[in-house]
Amino acid sequence: MRTPYGLKIIEDCLSCPLIANRPFCNLPKSTLADLDSISSAAMYSKGAIIFLEGQEPLGAFVLCNGRVKMSATSSDGKSLIFRVAQAGEVIGVPGALSNKPYELTAEALEPTQANFIRRADFLQFLQQHGDAAMRVAELMVGIYQATCDELRNVGLSSTAREKLARFLLTVPAEHTAGLVAGPSTPSATAQLRGKLTLTHQEIASQIGVARETVTRGFTDFKKKRLIDVRGSTLILLNPPALAEMVPDRRFD
Repeated sequence: MRTPYGLKIIEDCLSCPLIANRPFCNLPKSTLADLDSISSAAMYSKGAIIFLEGQEPLGAFVLCNGRVKMSATSSDGKSLIFRVAQAGEVIGVPGALSNKPYELTAEALEPTQANFIRRADFLQFLQQHGDAAMRVAELMVGIYQATCDELRNVGLSSTAREKLARFLLTVPAEHTAGLVAGPSTPSATAQLRGKLTLTHQEIASQIGVARETVTRGFTDFKKKRLIDVRGSTLILLNPPALAEMVPDRRFD
């Protein structure tokens, strides 16, 4: 049967084939059954807004498929991307917990399935299931650490080249990274792959530089055989060389 946007729809948490790989969803069956009972699935096309910055919090969203851009916009239209949420994360949690307006806008970067949980149900669920509450706490700590890394990148990196190199090194870690062989790469150097879902403008918004700077950086890194881009796939041809551009980043 054809599904909306070509998504492989996950009917319920208990039958999800990817539970073990999802940070929030890998919970006991009894907990997942209770989660299913309070969740309602929704499908979003690429570019669809899941919730808006400043909107009163209706609840939280568990991402089953797809990636979601989390950003904020100033009154003059300038946008800042905080992070890209991955499948298995829960978004909208700060608003759901505090009952304060969402601080960020959530926009689907690709066709996405998100299971919505009303705020009152979400709070009760966390109170009744300490294992789920702990997973939410772990996710929030991860977001905090990632935000600190981004602030460090934007505020402490001395050059735009360093900022871009630091960003590129994080891409494989955010996706399913694989080691690939390459005849143009020294045998001691493993290449890394990751899915690059952001445009040059969006990357610029995330690392605090101009779009033209990002475009020039990509061109320069390609010429130096540090990276390659094939469609939405980013290939780090020489990760150690990129890591050398980042003073506090080691590649072992």
